[in-house]
Amino acid sequence: MRLLALLLGLVLPACSGSGADGVPIPPPMDMSALVRPGTSNTALAAPAGFRPQPDIVTRHYAVPPQQLYDAVRQVALAQPRTYPHVAYDDRLQAHFVARSAVFNFPDLIAVQVTPDSGLILWSRSVYGESDLGVNRKRLQAWLAALDATLPPG
Repeated sequence: MRLLALLLGLVLPACSGSGADGVPIPPPMDMSALVRPGTSNTALAAPAGFRPQPDIVTRHYAVPPQQLYDAVRQVALAQPRTYPHVAYDDRLQAHFVARSAVFNFPDLIAVQVTPDSGLILWSRSVYGESDLGVNRKRLQAWLAALDATLPPG
């Protein structure tokens, strides 16, 4: 880990961890009850009609829910500086931590596959009120990689 990230960790403790270390494990989330903060440091990808309104509308995947869940987890783990945090496999829900390259800032990403093979991705920053579009770009990259893995059926 870089010296700058270690020093930053003195003020922002989650920055001093590696992987998912230092970030509290989230409990299972009810994505239908998701409440977005008033800050611009989150991004939401979800099917059309989802509330709150998503930044990115996800398509329906013509594969069984378990196959979609496995594929999106593989996509997540293939991303740079992205680590598994906790999985609630019985709910088809998984959580990841992605760290920024320079400052080691952690972002949290929740993945939920619905029973009808819908996909919800929620990426949010642990620190700050703005993310300069990083969370949205992350979700776009994950969805593009997923679409390359699971083309429209």
